[in-house]
Amino acid sequence: MAVKRQAQSTVLKQILKRCSSSGRGEEEEEEGLPVDVPKGHFVVYVGERRSRFIVPISYLDRPEFQRLLRQAEEEFGFKHHMGLTIPCDEVAFRSLTSALR
Repeated sequence: MAVKRQAQSTVLKQILKRCSSSGRGEEEEEEGLPVDVPKGHFVVYVGERRSRFIVPISYLDRPEFQRLLRQAEEEFGFKHHMGLTIPCDEVAFRSLTSALR
């Protein structure tokens, strides 16, 4: 069980690194981080139109969000350049994140 948690922790750190470094070109600071993403948050893209959401890192501890991350890994993998894409309808994602607050 400890090995599984350690592996999950490593994957989550990799996700955060990719998400926090995916910006929008000229909006980036020198470090490569988007200026509109506050500390303690990361970016995800949701739905067919890939709407951009900034969510708190604390969501990573929530089982509901972890299920979405597993679905994202199964459907898209984590090796793409535009940040983390969540395979979820935008309305459903908004509803879930509202419930997590």
